[in-house]
Amino acid sequence: MDTDTLDWNRALREQFEFHWKHQLRGRLQDLTDDEYFWSPVPETWSVRPRGTSSAPIQAGTGEFTIDYGFPPPDPAPFTTIAWRLGHVIVGVLAARNAAHFGAPAASYESWAYAGDARTAFEQLESQLRIWLDGVRDLGTAALAVPVGPKEPYADAPMADLVLHIHRELIHHLSEVCLLRDLYLHTHAATNGETR
Repeated sequence: MDTDTLDWNRALREQFEFHWKHQLRGRLQDLTDDEYFWSPVPETWSVRPRGTSSAPIQAGTGEFTIDYGFPPPDPAPFTTIAWRLGHVIVGVLAARNAAHFGAPAASYESWAYAGDARTAFEQLESQLRIWLDGVRDLGTAALAVPVGPKEPYADAPMADLVLHIHRELIHHLSEVCLLRDLYLHTHAATNGETR
């Protein structure tokens, strides 16, 4: 293969798009509210109705907030699907979409977190669309341009950020799928069902 003719932008997008289209989307689109909020262990961080959290920080502007602590406790608390999706939607995608692709400003403190699984999925799809469209519009040349002071490693090329974001998405959304599997098998066993 001639690396001079390889479409690096397409290759980077397909790294995540393939995983989304063939593995993740189908696994997440029918997420239930029970799974979304399921807390398999005590002291789990989640997304909760405003004023009901005991976490050191409750971030968010809407009816629901996300549990947080700074500095994070050691060991870090276990997190629900709701929390993990909130992290992906806001910290991984929306903040980067704002910093690099002209989307509205977004932060853990300013976000209106989803109070149900369907809304969280819609937020996820919306932020993914902005991200992937933004990466597509970069073309190939812009992948070599430094990300600048909006990121911790300002001198790193944009391609490094794209790879990092895709690793984060694959990592955290795979965790969500695993939690769904655990929920299914735990609740099937509790109800006497076999699968």
